Amino acid sequence: MFKRGDHAVVHRFAMACRAGSAAAIRSLLAPEVTAVSDGGGQVFTAPGPVRGIAQVAECVSAVLGVHPEMALTVEAVNGQPGVVLRGAGRVIAVVSLKVTGAKVAAVWIVLNPDKLRHWV
Repeated sequence: MFKRGDHAVVHRFAMACRAGSAAAIRSLLAPEVTAVSDGGGQVFTAPGPVRGIAQVAECVSAVLGVHPEMALTVEAVNGQPGVVLRGAGRVIAVVSLKVTGAKVAAVWIVLNPDKLRHWV
């Protein structure tokens, strides 16, 4: 269950991604952080879970690096605040976060176009 302070962490995470700042992303990650991405075999992703602050920050920066023609917003994802990346009239990525304390402990990134079809 997300607490009020968790919303602030998600917003700071989104701002760091929007700015393309790996350092800002690193500052929000817990030491034991993991990231898992799902490309469904259609979009290139890491072959397995990514672990550790530096590696997760690099992964997130690579996937969510926002180009000027893309929009990154905080929206409800599975009933909790998450991050949605849009570009070229479609959703490119949906990100769920697990926040522990004031840090992001886990990142789940869905890039699989089949799973993103219902997103507007």
